[in-house]
Order: sequence, then structure tokens, then C-alpha cells
Amino acid sequence: MSTPAPVQSSKEKPVKVLSVRQPWAWLIVNGHKDIENRTWPTKYRGRLLIHASKGMTRADYEAGMATALAVGFRSYFPRDQDLERGGIVGIATLTDCLRDSSSPWHMPDCWGFKLTEARPIPLMPMTGRLNIFDAPQEIIAALARS
Repeated sequence: MSTPAPVQSSKEKPVKVLSVRQPWAWLIVNGHKDIENRTWPTKYRGRLLIHASKGMTRADYEAGMATALAVGFRSYFPRDQDLERGGIVGIATLTDCLRDSSSPWHMPDCWGFKLTEARPIPLMPMTGRLNIFDAPQEIIAALARS
């Protein structure tokens, strides 16, 4: 397994962020979920910070666990109260945007963001936004220090 490339410094192109609800964010950054489904496509390719949204209902948690089991996930699944929310929880590489995929995580009629080299990082609190967005400078600076 290769080591993911470091996050770019603030002097390079902007660091991008994607907000994802839990438990999907946990599944992504821990390397279990390789496709993030969206109703819209993206042309962006590259490193992507994974932001765990603050909101998560019991139904979100149960749907995530049920889907994980349905696709064959048989590993440890954290309790809902143990899932970090409201900040950056990991890094991945967005390598493609697919209309069709053989991944069990891909949903019909959705665009699948193909994610590789995912890894968790310590929680960095910040407010999320819709779509793929630029990371705030304070997050970029904190990443450069870590």
C-alpha cells in the first residue's frame, strides 16, 4: 500500500474539501467505502479533505450500517456516539467521477466519486458547505504543521 501524498501547501492550488454525513465519512476515511454518491458530477481530480457533517440522525446511522452489511462489510463498526462530526476527519484522492461502477457502494442514477488512498486524520473542527469547496486557510495552515 502506497503512502498518500501530502496535502498541498497554501502556495499551491487550493486544498479541496467534500462534506459527507456520518457514518459514510468514517467508512471512506478508513478505506472501506471507495465511492461517494452524488446527484452532480465533478471535473475535479486530486487530494480531497473529507469533512464529517455535524448532523447525523439515528436513521442515517442505521442506513449506513445496513448498507455496509449489505455490501459485505464485516469489520468493526463504531457506535454512533463515537463518530466524529463537525470537522475534517480524513484525506482521500478523488480519481474519477463515474456514472456506472462495479463497486458495491455505487448507487444507480448517481455520480460515483471514485476515492482512493483514504486515511483518517485527527479531527479538525470546521463548518462544512455544499459541493466541493476550498479549505479555509486556517485548516491548510494546521495541516502544514501536522
